[in-house]
Amino acid sequence: MGVTATMSVFGTVATVLVLLIHRYLWKRLARDTGLRGGARFAVTLGLVVLATALLASLFLRRSIDRDVLSPLPMIAWAWAGVMFYLLLFMGAADLARLPGKIRRALALRSNRRKQASAPEAEQTAPAPPDPARRQVLARIAASTAALGATGMGLYGFRSARGGDFELPEHAVRIPRLPPALDGFRIVHLTDIHVGPTIDRRFLTDVVDKTNALKPDLVVITGDLVDGSVESLGGDVAELAKLRGRFGTAFVTGNHEFFSGVDPWVEYLRGLGIRVLANERVRIGDAGPGGASFDLAGIHDAWGGRRGAAYAPDLGRALAGRDPERGLVLLAHQPKQIADTEGFGVDLQLSGHTHGGQLWPFGAAAAMVQPWIRGLHRHGDTQIYVSQGTGYWGPPMRVGAPPEIASLILTV
Repeated sequence: MGVTATMSVFGTVATVLVLLIHRYLWKRLARDTGLRGGARFAVTLGLVVLATALLASLFLRRSIDRDVLSPLPMIAWAWAGVMFYLLLFMGAADLARLPGKIRRALALRSNRRKQASAPEAEQTAPAPPDPARRQVLARIAASTAALGATGMGLYGFRSARGGDFELPEHAVRIPRLPPALDGFRIVHLTDIHVGPTIDRRFLTDVVDKTNALKPDLVVITGDLVDGSVESLGGDVAELAKLRGRFGTAFVTGNHEFFSGVDPWVEYLRGLGIRVLANERVRIGDAGPGGASFDLAGIHDAWGGRRGAAYAPDLGRALAGRDPERGLVLLAHQPKQIADTEGFGVDLQLSGHTHGGQLWPFGAAAAMVQPWIRGLHRHGDTQIYVSQGTGYWGPPMRVGAPPEIASLILTV
C-alpha cells in the first residue's frame, strides 16, 4: 500500500474514531448527568466545535499554511490530549460499574424465574432502578474525570512546552575507539516534529540547549518534520546554528516519508547537515591515520514502502568498511537493531517511541519495539533509545519528559 493510500485509510479511521469518541463523551457528560437547558447546550456545542477543530487540524495541516490556521492547531491538539484522558477516566468509571450491572442483571433474571414459578397471588414486581441515584453517580464520575483530565493536560503541556528538557548523560564504552577520542560527546536529538504546533521558537530553544552542551557531534535520528519544505523550511533553518565540532548528522524517520523525503534530504544537505541515506562517514581527524570512528545511518523501515532505493540497507552503508574501526549507527526505530547482527555495530542511536509520550502509551509502544527509552545491550551492540525532543499530536508529555541526551564515548 502506497503512502497516499495509507494516509487515506488513516484519515477515514481517524474521522470515525473522533466522532465515536465525542459521541461517547457527550453521553457521559451531558445525557447521563441530566444536564438541561443552557448547560446541556454548552457541553453539546463545545464538543461539536472541538471535534470539528480537531478534524480540521488533522486534514488541513498539510494543505493550508500553519500561520493561517493558527491558533487552531494548538487548541485542537491540546484538546486531543485532554480528550484522551477524559476517555480513559470515563472508561475506567464504566468498567468499575460493570460488575454491579452484571450482578443486577443476574438478580433480575433470577427474580423473573422465581416470579414465573410462584403463584399469581405471591408475585411481586421488582423495585425499579433509582434514577436519582444513577444521576448522582454519573455526575460524580463526570466531574472527577473532567478534573483529572484537565490536571493531566496542564501537567503534560508544561512538560512538553515548558522548555525544561532532561539532559541525561551516558558513558558508552567503544572498545575500538582511538584513545585520542576518549570522552567524545555525541548529543542526540530525535522526534522533534516541527509542524502544526512546533515552530522556530521551539527549535531555537533546542539549538541553544544543544550548543550549551559543547557537542563534538550532533545527531538527529528522524521525525524532524511534519510538513513540506515550503511551509517549514524557514523554521528548520535554525538547525544550521548547531555547533557540533564535527557537524550534524541526520537519518530519516517515518514522518519524513509522509512529508516529502527527497525535498527534505536536499534541503537539509543545503544547511550543511550530513544526511546518511544508507551511508557512512568518518568522524574525527581527517588526516591519514588520524583518530576517527565510523558513523553510519540507514533509512527508516517505512522507506521500503517507497521502493528499494529507500529501504534501510545496512550492508550498503558498511560496504568495504574496516572492521577494526569503531562503529556508531543511526537508525530511527529501535527494532532496526535486529538488522545489525554480524556487522560489528558498537552503538545504535534511535528514537521513534517518544518514551510513550502520554501515559500509558508506553505499554503499547513496548509491544512493537524492544525498548522505549534508555541504554540497553543487544548481543555485542549497545543501543540508546531517546524519549524524543519534541512531541507528536497533543502538545503534552505525561511520564515521558522531552530530552536532549549526551552519549559520552569511552575506550
